Amino acid sequence: MKMTKVVPFAMTALLLGGVAIAPTASANEGEAVVTNAQQDEQTPQVQPVFIKVAGTIESVEERNNATYYTTKDGENTNVFVVNKDTLIFDNTGKEVKLQKGDKVTAYTYANKPMLMIYPPQYNPEVIIVETKEMGSVTVDFFNKDLVNTDNSLKLNVGKETVIQSQSAKEVSAKDLAEQHLLVFYTITTRSIPAQTPPTKVIVLDATVKEHGEETEEASANAAVQEIIKTDFYEVDGTTMVPLRLIAEELGFKVESTGTGAIVSKGALSYTITRGEKAYGYNKALRYFEVAPALLEPTKTYVPVEFFEELMQ
Repeated sequence: MKMTKVVPFAMTALLLGGVAIAPTASANEGEAVVTNAQQDEQTPQVQPVFIKVAGTIESVEERNNATYYTTKDGENTNVFVVNKDTLIFDNTGKEVKLQKGDKVTAYTYANKPMLMIYPPQYNPEVIIVETKEMGSVTVDFFNKDLVNTDNSLKLNVGKETVIQSQSAKEVSAKDLAEQHLLVFYTITTRSIPAQTPPTKVIVLDATVKEHGEETEEASANAAVQEIIKTDFYEVDGTTMVPLRLIAEELGFKVESTGTGAIVSKGALSYTITRGEKAYGYNKALRYFEVAPALLEPTKTYVPVEFFEELMQ
């Protein structure tokens, strides 16, 4: 077993992905130069409600009751973790199944807890498969006037618009205001905001805080990221992090068994044994890539991917 205690700075550099270089500009004599700072002051920045990540599916792997799709976009690699709750459509609004080679775009709540590991892993609410058919997609919060967050799109819902909800509960046009929506459309006006008669609208039922309001989950996530950055080992190419510290930060109860621990919250229960890749999940068995180990006195370490499961 190859084990290395990794310097936190090295992991931080890996997660950040490089050094930002400030852009330069030039102008002919007498011409005014507008700096990036001045542009920022003149153009209000709207924080997105959703993170949008695109790529082409290169590999597919089933594990832990989810499907992991590894995607590439140029030099960037991302992993989309898909479960039964993920909405998957093509750009025309048709439900589809993901396949290797598909060009996709994933949408994830910006304030959703996320493990800072490489390659980045997302648990998207929506995945759109791009086709050659005519059709556009927007996933955003729409206000009482059915205008999205950056004032770029207004919905003119008509009798022909198909209206659904993620939970399959019955909804109508009056239920779309001040909601997070998945919108399919084909044409828009050239006005500001552009207006469209959407072909299909799906209400995303998940409840999240508006931008700027820190939730308990966001606070716990920040603490978890700090633990991961400063307290981890690399074992056979797998990042190992402290079980109790992170599990308790996420609201789980951790009981020592002498050879491992029982991690529980509500109806969820995990039985973990040091030195064994198999671990109990309620009455089922699941498997770690690397077995949990006592890498420091009184501290059991497990693969960081385990906490993706706890955070779902």
